[in-house]
Amino acid sequence: MYSEPIKIAILAMGGEGGGVLADWIVDLGEENGWFAQTTSVPGVAQRTGATTYYVELFPGADQLDARVPVLAQSPMPGDVDIVLASELMEAGRAVQRGFVTPDLTTLVASTHRVYAIAEKSHLGDGRVDSDALQRQIRRAARRLVAFDMARTAERNGSVVSAVLFGALSGAGVLPFSRTQFEATIERGGVGVKASLAAFADAFEQARIAQSEASRPTVRAREGGRQAAADEKPALPDPATVAPRHPEVARLVEHARGYPAEIQPIVIEGIRRCVDYQDPAYGRLYLERLDAQRAAPGGQDIEMMREVARHLALWMTYEDTIRVADLKIRGSRFERVRDEVHSTDGQVLSISEYMHPRIEEICETLPAGLGRWLSRPHAVHRLVARLTREGRVVTTSSLGGFFLLYALAWWGRWRRVTLRHAVETARIEAWLGRLRAAAAIDPRLALEAAKCQTLVRGYSDTHERGLRNYEIIMTVLDRHAKALAPAILRELRNAALADEHGRILRDALARRGFPVDGLFAEAGRSCP
Repeated sequence: MYSEPIKIAILAMGGEGGGVLADWIVDLGEENGWFAQTTSVPGVAQRTGATTYYVELFPGADQLDARVPVLAQSPMPGDVDIVLASELMEAGRAVQRGFVTPDLTTLVASTHRVYAIAEKSHLGDGRVDSDALQRQIRRAARRLVAFDMARTAERNGSVVSAVLFGALSGAGVLPFSRTQFEATIERGGVGVKASLAAFADAFEQARIAQSEASRPTVRAREGGRQAAADEKPALPDPATVAPRHPEVARLVEHARGYPAEIQPIVIEGIRRCVDYQDPAYGRLYLERLDAQRAAPGGQDIEMMREVARHLALWMTYEDTIRVADLKIRGSRFERVRDEVHSTDGQVLSISEYMHPRIEEICETLPAGLGRWLSRPHAVHRLVARLTREGRVVTTSSLGGFFLLYALAWWGRWRRVTLRHAVETARIEAWLGRLRAAAAIDPRLALEAAKCQTLVRGYSDTHERGLRNYEIIMTVLDRHAKALAPAILRELRNAALADEHGRILRDALARRGFPVDGLFAEAGRSCP
């Protein structure tokens, strides 16, 4: 006989059916003679809003003389029997909040990732190490049942909540049979067939995951076989793909003259530049890369790998033309359809929120006209007033699609725009700095090459990243002969840690550089 209720915490993001899952567990208990209660605490700090649902189950509701128990309304750290997490980071949050303990808690979690806002907004690679996260949750839980539940849901045309329900049943931690679980889904009456299929799939995977819990890699069952939960389809090696366009084929053949270690990056750089503009732009990428290869330090594999990668990224900068082009591609429409599980008989409407500032408008115009419009005068003030607020463009409509199509079509004349002229000057200055730094110390040039990662994104993010980049490059220009590579790396990491520059200010001050002067100078040089 139970002396305390069974305590269950569910951590799920918006749209994943966490509320449905909590209701299923309550219905499961009440239909089988248990007292049940659920509460929820919504949140908006993570991704689409992470909500914590809390369920308590206590037996005896089917007894005539049963006394109604007083059930808690929220989970307490160190006192949760079962935690259900819809995603790996949610499982990590449960551990962090103390809901998962090694002496009590069974943790049922999905191993797939939906990156948090802090991870996606980080200027560098802000992703949390998924392997380290899995090791941590494995140590924290008494029992762990984990596999890729998003993939299971997609395979069965269902949602993660049904998969979690099946995994909960397969884990055998509740005193209810599989038949009782399935009857709960049937009583719901909505999406029963898909939910039961996902339930059955997850039930079997939960049993396999438990039997393999002692192995280093959490494994999942894929179509009758076992596969690593983080297994992904192999991508073709770009060095083995034969281009159909004769000019592109010649560029790829030229790239094969590079060392084998960096050939895939060079070929991917060509592909990216050709997709961004045209084969002539891919040829320009190779010409710039060849010039760096012939300069001091050009035979260093690590140096050329970074130059090849960051040069391709910089040459394919994100402007309004690029944004418009990506938003109207057929592959994007297909991806959105897949994400929302749209069927052939459904009408899909896609609305884009766009807020081009006057700076982006000036950069999209021919260089002379763009410079004229960027100066303060009546026309500048009028355009700035008209673009003060964003607008919603429905790209699934004919008008919205052709609006962005016209902007993407202007891309064939991108080389005459103000933005192209500005970025070309910056790229050439960066390459010149690398050659000068390599003549002093190849390791310094390597760290300078990596500083390009600060120049990314668009609008305010691009502006702040460019300012931090210019500050570090000014330090390099003035102190190259005395500057240690480790100091340049320290400044770059400080800039990546905080795009607003506060950590960079501290790092510069700590090294004795004139902080206010550097920031003021960068503010004048960056539009």
